Amino acid sequence: MWTSVEQKIKPEKNERHNVGGQAIIEGVMMRSPWKISIAVRKPNGTIMTDIKEKPILSKTNKFFALPIIRGVVNMVDSLIIGLKALSLSATLAMDEEEEKLSAFDLSIAMLLAFGLFVGLFIALPTFLTSRIDHYIHSTILYNIIEGLIRVTIFLLYLYIISRMKDIKRIFEYHGAEHKTIFAFENGQELTLENIRKYTTHHPRCGTNWLMIVMIISIFIFSFLGRPGIITRIISRIALIPIVAGLAYEAIRLLSKYQDRGLANILALPGLLLQRITTQEPDDSQLEVAVAALKGSLKEEC
Repeated sequence: MWTSVEQKIKPEKNERHNVGGQAIIEGVMMRSPWKISIAVRKPNGTIMTDIKEKPILSKTNKFFALPIIRGVVNMVDSLIIGLKALSLSATLAMDEEEEKLSAFDLSIAMLLAFGLFVGLFIALPTFLTSRIDHYIHSTILYNIIEGLIRVTIFLLYLYIISRMKDIKRIFEYHGAEHKTIFAFENGQELTLENIRKYTTHHPRCGTNWLMIVMIISIFIFSFLGRPGIITRIISRIALIPIVAGLAYEAIRLLSKYQDRGLANILALPGLLLQRITTQEPDDSQLEVAVAALKGSLKEEC
């Protein structure tokens, strides 16, 4: 399934903005409207690819294609696919004699990840803001402060994990994913020479989506008043799908009008954040990203 990086793939114009990806352990996962392709660099230096036919859910069901709904569906679908891709990449990246990850291991990892998300980015900001509840009379100001605390915790979290060797490696593959998609979107032949010149900062990155989620949440949570802290935490968890759906629509608009000044300004926080979440890849990592991208396209590789 692996093909030379010199192979020419000329996407149709309307296909170029329908490919997304995710950095995984020693590899990249790419998704087009038709396929999911995972490419991983094994310890012996070879590239292993895993390609599956899986149309995007919004293409198979009209209800799933409705505004807001498609964002929620896309979030859940992406989480499931992303976790499976991480699990597969962890297995492929191991030496043959190393112990493989079991379904139980993956389930525990998912529960821990969800617990970390709720604890760090929902419960902790809500708790810290409640400590100054009596000093703030404006509900809007209260939610702005909570949102700023949430963003600060998020930035600190990203900065800390970016110092870890294994995470830095994943961020390099994240950069390889972005550079390869940029070359594809611009109709370039997928050679290393063409891909190297592109930036690692992409306006449709999930990092941008996370920033927009945090901004939109400030607005949405302002309508909830100021109930007790337990009710606040539960309500924020319950509204995650709505916030995610609205953020998805915002990303679509930013992508559609990415050449306009206002869209560039709105996308700037997410692009700046990618200075942490993406790193410059080497050629071997670009080769993996190209393998993943080619596997996700209609053309048979």
